[in-house]
Amino acid sequence: MYHVLINPTSKSGKGIKLWKMLEPIFTERDIKYKMIYSEYPGHIVKIVAKLTDPLEGYGRINLIVVGGDGTMNEVLQGIIDFDNIRIGYIPTGSSNDFARALKYPKDPVKQLESIFDCTEPFPVDIGLLTYLDAVDDAGNPVTINRRFDVSCGIGFDAAVCEEAMHTDGIKGMLNKLKLGKLTYLAIALKHLLAKTGVSVTYTIDSQDPVKLSHFLFIAVMQNKYEGGGFMFCPDADSTDGLLDLCVVSVNSRAKVLLGIPLAFKGKHTIIKGIECKRASKVRIRTSGPLWVHTDGEVHRKSKDFTVETLPNKLMLLR
Repeated sequence: MYHVLINPTSKSGKGIKLWKMLEPIFTERDIKYKMIYSEYPGHIVKIVAKLTDPLEGYGRINLIVVGGDGTMNEVLQGIIDFDNIRIGYIPTGSSNDFARALKYPKDPVKQLESIFDCTEPFPVDIGLLTYLDAVDDAGNPVTINRRFDVSCGIGFDAAVCEEAMHTDGIKGMLNKLKLGKLTYLAIALKHLLAKTGVSVTYTIDSQDPVKLSHFLFIAVMQNKYEGGGFMFCPDADSTDGLLDLCVVSVNSRAKVLLGIPLAFKGKHTIIKGIECKRASKVRIRTSGPLWVHTDGEVHRKSKDFTVETLPNKLMLLR
């Protein structure tokens, strides 16, 4: 029995079209399933929370997710009991960085068949971001966490993600032209004209803090790619129990413009001011609040948070 969770709006409606192509395969192979559509932002979180709540009594759940990186991110936020869920993923998004890093087949039929034929789930790490400066309406400190399976970041890349979430015109047009992964590139070029003037201090594990008087962004990666194929951390591996950081403190637009195409091949670290590091946990503090993203989803600004890895947390059918 499979629960099939579909984001019908993924990539301007590609999700529902793809499902109509895949549904007959369930009948042909006499495989039982229950289809669930997400109806609004945040709905997926509620659906998955109910499915994985031990009190609901569903037991072991085999979930097939038809959507993009944002859909998978909502799935992660909703999981209550990771031990009782196995996830098959069929990517239909604009970026598909999660699928790209794990080398999923581009043919959705082959991907569905590999889910059906999987006998041993494949464990991968996920990241956990914890805001240390969050407060409730009364000003009292509260704990807010966000999980991610691709990356999180603060600064330039998060600002690009925030605008991409609210720029249906550009994203929709590029999706129709089958150039959706260029959405982030187009917005990134626009944001290069702006500077934050914010400093950052980051601390890796128990090492001494590192302070930068200016920075463009810090990306904390579970996988190699983000933003539709930027290979910010070429050595990132979602099975090694570690996070990879891309720290960009370049103060020259010309160098950044050079670094953008190099990042598609993972060669951007040849530029002074761009470096990659590894950690099991990192704390990031900035002199002023900036947008923070998890898997391209932006929910709040922050100036103090930690990121850690949760090894072998997510079980994939692939």
